[in-house]
Amino acid sequence: MNIKRNVFATGKPGQSQSSKLNSSFNINNALENTRKRMGQFFKGNQILGRKGTIGCVSLEITQRCNLDCSLCYLSESSALVKDMPIEELYRRLDEIINVYGPGTNVQISGGDPTLRDKAELLAIVRYARKIGLHPALFTNGKKCSRKLLEELSEAGLSDVAFHVDLTQNLKGYKTEADLNELRSELIERARGLPLLVIFNTTVHESNFKEIPAVVEFFIKNSDVVGMASFQLQADTGRGVLHQRPEPISLETVQQKVSQGASNLLPWDTILIGHPKCHTYVPTLAVNGKAFGIIDDALIFSDFLRDFSNVTHDRREGPKKIAWTYLKKCIRHPQWILRALTYFLPRIWEIKKDIIAGKGRANKISFFIQNFMDKSNLDSERIDACSFMVMTNEGPVSMCKHNAKRDDYILQPIQIEDGDKTFYPLPSAREPELITLESETLAN
Repeated sequence: MNIKRNVFATGKPGQSQSSKLNSSFNINNALENTRKRMGQFFKGNQILGRKGTIGCVSLEITQRCNLDCSLCYLSESSALVKDMPIEELYRRLDEIINVYGPGTNVQISGGDPTLRDKAELLAIVRYARKIGLHPALFTNGKKCSRKLLEELSEAGLSDVAFHVDLTQNLKGYKTEADLNELRSELIERARGLPLLVIFNTTVHESNFKEIPAVVEFFIKNSDVVGMASFQLQADTGRGVLHQRPEPISLETVQQKVSQGASNLLPWDTILIGHPKCHTYVPTLAVNGKAFGIIDDALIFSDFLRDFSNVTHDRREGPKKIAWTYLKKCIRHPQWILRALTYFLPRIWEIKKDIIAGKGRANKISFFIQNFMDKSNLDSERIDACSFMVMTNEGPVSMCKHNAKRDDYILQPIQIEDGDKTFYPLPSAREPELITLESETLAN
């Protein structure tokens, strides 16, 4: 399978003097490496190895956080760890390009990345965009003002993902329904910006029964919210909650999301990595309901086969992206007929909702992540991982990284741009204490 794509090279690597980006990246070799990693899970409907080399890579730019969630994945040492030099972060971004190629989704995360110096945060996003990555900000939103979002968007940010749920123990909010006030405020901050807006919700015993109502809220606000991601409780990190109770599983959360969508969603159509790790469904939100856009795995497999070389930037918006694929259909005219025969009957089935919703429709995707407990890592799932963390030693599965976080974040780092060594823990002085801020969101 040889895929033609533009050869990517940066010339001068910008601020990262140690970059190896002057050598061209070979997309076909990277895709082949991914197919080998997927093993038995490289099926016709598997995105990885066809459409991309990895789902996403996390770049943790700080270990500091202004919340203390009951299911926090950080370690007990994280609050003491200093922010690593920006030169090392540039080097890690270069490494992401070298391993996974241009167009890779990069989570600018932490801790909470907004605690990093703003000038450095903007520089990190700008550099990621410059070398061909798609940067996303993963934050609790407390310090994420409209002005900051505007500046980040201008710097090249693709997505913003807000984490809001009951694990944050915010004063005055006893239910997920109460937290919709904060979610609405964050939605308004991002409204109108060329960003994919994502909300992350950790599923645990206290909010399990509320998941359908949370889904209904996201569907109602799908004019701004483009993705709702649900992370299952896992025993990892410094959180006070540990293993999830028996009712919570990948299957039961799928049922809860489908219940909120008022439809049985097609969770098995699209495969991203290991099927026990993630499930993903793109939907069309109409009249307060969500309908799966694609429910035929064979058609999706054929789509990947014929359109895997088509790339787009989410910042371009749905109309321009649709036009990109339509132009490709001209070269594959059989897809025009196939699309019409597939979608027209399904549109006819929901005609009453389309009429009741006055023709308004929005695309919103639902994503479920089934993280592993630190004491129960499955090597097969780690090998087929689609969610990596870039460390000093290279990319590591997120579940493995969280289980052994201190092994990665406490190591001294030799800075290649000079003779200095970065020591993560303070020395010869009292550790700086992290003060939790009030629950008031930034304006």
